[in-house]
Amino acid sequence: MTVVAIVLVLVSAFVHASWNFLLKKSGGGTGLVALASLLSLGIYLPVVVGVILLQGYTFQWIHLALMFGSGMIHTVYFLLLDRAYRSGGDLSIVYPLARATGPLLTVVVAIALLGERPGATAIAGAVLIGASALLLTGNPFAWHRAEARKAIGFALLTGFCITVYTVFDKQSVAAWLIPPLVYDWGCNASRCAVLVPWAQHRAPGAMAAAWRERRRTALAIAFLSPLSYILVLTAMVYTPVSLVAPAREVSILFAALMGAHFLREGNLMRRLVAAAGMALGIAGLAFG
Repeated sequence: MTVVAIVLVLVSAFVHASWNFLLKKSGGGTGLVALASLLSLGIYLPVVVGVILLQGYTFQWIHLALMFGSGMIHTVYFLLLDRAYRSGGDLSIVYPLARATGPLLTVVVAIALLGERPGATAIAGAVLIGASALLLTGNPFAWHRAEARKAIGFALLTGFCITVYTVFDKQSVAAWLIPPLVYDWGCNASRCAVLVPWAQHRAPGAMAAAWRERRRTALAIAFLSPLSYILVLTAMVYTPVSLVAPAREVSILFAALMGAHFLREGNLMRRLVAAAGMALGIAGLAFG
């Protein structure tokens, strides 16, 4: 990876962990997620218009279809992630599990369905991720709380969504040459077209309540969430996704630190060691 790509990914990782910290700290909820998505359209619209004018970009039907498809995948991702946090899962457990599952699933699918044979380093990385996950979540046979098991299940489903949208979006910006900022804005517009009416139907007044009570949090997430992914999309334009996807998982370390320190989730050392093991394991998958 080039220095520019590394910087983009590292900044993105910190920003990504930060908005997840805000979502968990605020209590989340469909109203907040929908409000943040809607606000981000207005925040980034002037920049998107500027990029379109400066680059002379013209929309194509296939581009719109790709944006809509990605928007639907991201909608499921946001709802699953929010549900995992609201199910009683700690930030320093839900976040690492969700972020680490994607690369691990990719290896499993490649071996089982595509006939690929990863090297010893990649296999070691996969084993390290599994061991770190067990260390992070504690003894799996001692999960007595139903909400803890539920949160972990939602986190794993979130990780599956990450696998799908990462590969999908890489092709969109690299093969179809859609400007990353325009692409992310279009994906968010598609997401809002579904998420906002659904949120209003499911919880009438939830978005208005989120604006009254958690306006600053909603605005912060509206700015930070798209920014984190725009930076990654920019890096993926000229960098293999097999390098970008694992590298951005350094956000696991940021989230584990934020959750254990700022949210007082406890077991700081165990969670940091587990998060570091996951990051090393993902690196093994990338370079093995």
